[in-house]
Amino acid sequence: MIVAELKPFDEIMAMLAGSRKVLVLGCGSCVTVCLSGGQKQAEELASLIRLRSQQTGMDITVDVDCITRQCDKEFFDNFKFDPRGYDAVVSLACGVGVGFMSREMPDLRILPGLNTTFYGANTAPGEWKEFCHGCGDCVLAWTGGICPIARCSKSLINGTCGGTNGGKCEVKPEMDCAWLLIYQRLRELGKLDEYRKIRPARDWRKDRGSGVRRLSRQELSQIDEEPRQ
Repeated sequence: MIVAELKPFDEIMAMLAGSRKVLVLGCGSCVTVCLSGGQKQAEELASLIRLRSQQTGMDITVDVDCITRQCDKEFFDNFKFDPRGYDAVVSLACGVGVGFMSREMPDLRILPGLNTTFYGANTAPGEWKEFCHGCGDCVLAWTGGICPIARCSKSLINGTCGGTNGGKCEVKPEMDCAWLLIYQRLRELGKLDEYRKIRPARDWRKDRGSGVRRLSRQELSQIDEEPRQ
C-alpha cells in the first residue's frame, strides 16, 4: 500500500494563508490504514486548524469530509460537502489523490496535507516498512522476493557493494544489507544460481526519465464503449 505521513503543521498553515473557508478531506484507503489520512485524522487536523485560527485571528471556517478514494472519480459522488464551495481543500490523500483531484477539479485549490513516502506493508504494530519502489520492471523472481531497488540504498542489481559491514548498510548503518538478505533467502530456497548470474545494466526509463507512466487496458475501454441495453 502507499504510505504517507502528515506534513508539519506550520507548513499546512502557511499553505492556507489567505483562505477563509477550508475543507479537510480524508481518504479512506491506504492512508487510513497507515493512520495518516482517514476520517479520524481529518477531524484531528481540522481541530488543530480551528484552534490555530482562533489563536492568530485568521478567521478560518473548517469542515471535514472523507471519501473512499480520491484517486478514483467514481467516489466523487460521495462527497458530503461540495468541495467547490471552499477556498482550499487540504487533501489527506497520497500525491496521486492530490494530483488527480487537481486535474478533475481544475478551478479548485487542492493542497497536500501529507508527504507520500513509499509503498510498504505493516510489519509491526505502528510500523510500516518499504517493500516496493514501483520501478516498472520487477526483479523479485530472481531476488527471492526481496526488492534491491527499494531496499538497497544504492539500488544495486548485481550483489552487495564493498561497504557492507556486519550485514548492515554503509549508507544507513541501522538498516540490514538488502543483498545479504537476498543471498540468505536464495540459499534457503536452493536458488543461489540466481545470485551468481550477472544481470545486464538496468534500463531506468521504465522508472524515470520517460515522462508520465501509463497503463492502458484496451479490452476494458472497449467494454465501456459498448452500447447498454
